[in-house]
Amino acid sequence: MKPKHLPRDISWLSFNARVLQDANDPTVSLQDRIRFLGIFSNNLDEFFRVRVATLKRMAEWTQGRKKASFDRIDSPQMVLDEIQRIVLRQQNEFNRIWENLYKELRKAGVYLIGDKKLNANQKRFVRNYFDEVVRPYIIPLMIENIPQFPYLRDKSLYLGIVMRDKKDAYQEKFSLIEIPARSVGRFVLLPAKPGTHAIMLLEDLIRFNLPELFTHTKYNQFEASVFKITKDAEIDMDQEVGLNVVEKLQKGLKSRRKGKPVRFIYERTMNPRLLQYLIDRLQLSRKSNIIPGGHIHHFRHFMDFPRVLPAQAARPAPFRHPSLKKSRLVSEVIQTRDVMLHFPYHSFDPVIDLLREAAMDDDVLSIYITAYRLAANSKVINAILNAARNGKQVVVCLELKARFDEEANLEWKSVLEEEGVQVLVGMPNKKVHAKLLCIRKRSGKKIVSYGFISTGNLNEKTAHIYADHCLLTASPLLMQEVEKVFEYISNWKNGMGPIRSLRHLLVAPTNMRRKILDHIQYEIRAARKGKPAEIIVKLNSLSDLVLVEALYKAAKAGVKVHLIIRGIFCQRIHHDEIEARIQSISIVDQYLEHARVMIFAHGGDPLVYISSADWMVRNLDHRVEVATPVHDVRIKQELIDLIRIQLADNQKARILEPGLSNRYVQPTGRKKIRSQEQTYVFLRSKTR
Repeated sequence: MKPKHLPRDISWLSFNARVLQDANDPTVSLQDRIRFLGIFSNNLDEFFRVRVATLKRMAEWTQGRKKASFDRIDSPQMVLDEIQRIVLRQQNEFNRIWENLYKELRKAGVYLIGDKKLNANQKRFVRNYFDEVVRPYIIPLMIENIPQFPYLRDKSLYLGIVMRDKKDAYQEKFSLIEIPARSVGRFVLLPAKPGTHAIMLLEDLIRFNLPELFTHTKYNQFEASVFKITKDAEIDMDQEVGLNVVEKLQKGLKSRRKGKPVRFIYERTMNPRLLQYLIDRLQLSRKSNIIPGGHIHHFRHFMDFPRVLPAQAARPAPFRHPSLKKSRLVSEVIQTRDVMLHFPYHSFDPVIDLLREAAMDDDVLSIYITAYRLAANSKVINAILNAARNGKQVVVCLELKARFDEEANLEWKSVLEEEGVQVLVGMPNKKVHAKLLCIRKRSGKKIVSYGFISTGNLNEKTAHIYADHCLLTASPLLMQEVEKVFEYISNWKNGMGPIRSLRHLLVAPTNMRRKILDHIQYEIRAARKGKPAEIIVKLNSLSDLVLVEALYKAAKAGVKVHLIIRGIFCQRIHHDEIEARIQSISIVDQYLEHARVMIFAHGGDPLVYISSADWMVRNLDHRVEVATPVHDVRIKQELIDLIRIQLADNQKARILEPGLSNRYVQPTGRKKIRSQEQTYVFLRSKTR
């Protein structure tokens, strides 16, 4: 019997294959195709840090146990074995694509210069650049002389060096250099002929200067190869009694440094004695994903490849929402009607403006906001700090456990508290992932509330490349319940139970799962009565098996089901009748589709929600998430129209099916529709 569900990790690899497809798409600009290779590489690094590391721990736990609680197809070791096979195939495809892009770069007059192909002028430049810029950041480690092997950073690239003396070829020593890409950048622009560009990777620049770097030693022959390791990124939250969440997180971050390597990638030409030495000292085993690679590693930096290519069609600039085009205050506009911002098409500025206005408004009493991932130089935080300086009560729920942003958020906590901001640091065993703002102000003799409910992070940088929705509203129906969510987050220490009397918002873990199932059941009943029934769901990930089963039942009952799932997709359909009623696609394009939207036909009066939550167990049961209904008729129809544009995409949409083939939707004579381009045109037309 075929399994009913796809393993989530295998499905995720299929998503990353879609990213790789875009790197191979000739309709995509060369700059963006290189960027997609960087995204693919970065995605894979995080996948190994988190998912492969977790599976390895699970495999170790189940090894030798008589009663493992896994089906054979989902056993951790079998999934790991399948991951290994898929990753090796994808790496071969990655290498093939890069070879083609490398040729295209040369045709465009852009040359990646190695350490052995420099002309005299470039050699002088490289020596000077090394002395003036790079050398201060380099400390070679003579690793054979160190009893304790040095700590190697997870996100760094290293040069492993074999050093010899010409007079004694048998005597050799090993050394190690961390490539300081964070400090000086990975790409160095060299002098080049007019009309061309020469780029050198930092590791090659260091290779060229090794004789100068080791001039104080007796060694004069050098053989250098790059390598990197990927480590288990799980944070062990110490359960020691008396430690608060901040102390536990700080201890956990220190322990992350000691995470076990889960992948070791090295330059295929590495000296075999050095390779074996590193494998032994890092205590790697056959199951440690020891992978030979080409000359270039750590491709994630290629997301920021120098913009030296001939000018191509630039991404259209974001524009101001038509309701906010005039100089009126954002807060005044949304107290008369709801406004939905669609990033990155609409400008993120109104979000910042709303906070700045609150900071300066004498009638504003308090500001409550959630923060998950913030920009490095956050304008959101700056506006919040100004509000606190102006005497407002400011409360920030800062999720310290946001993966890979833990250290940054700990620093933000200190900055905020120094200015008198009250910082809530999340809840035990739950992450606060909801995207909420609640501003309370005096209005005559009343206190009114306004703010936003969003699908995306309060990050003005990612708002330029992540596709999200943000509802700006002063609706008492919604804001009263947003206040209840903040009360729940603020008072869990006082024993406050689940949120009561929610009539509009869907809040995880309180009522979201139940209400979604209720809405699906409503459509099933309508279909059985012969009435129109339809469910449209747009998510990043669909892996909650209870909801997957509910969608199966809906389709079997005659409900039309449309799914737009960017990433993990665990549905596996083996029934022709059900398959005909479920349309499942994924869209990967120049913007990251990050929004979550749910639409239920509801007897001709559609229910439309935007949400911070994917349909995953972690989101619905172990996070605080919020989905809001859209009550404004105009905005509701606008969202439905936008989703219909995506469902009609026949240029960048792939079909999601059990074989994970990532087949593109075929135009079949219809008008070519690239949904992100059409979305821009659709929203732009509303500004005229």
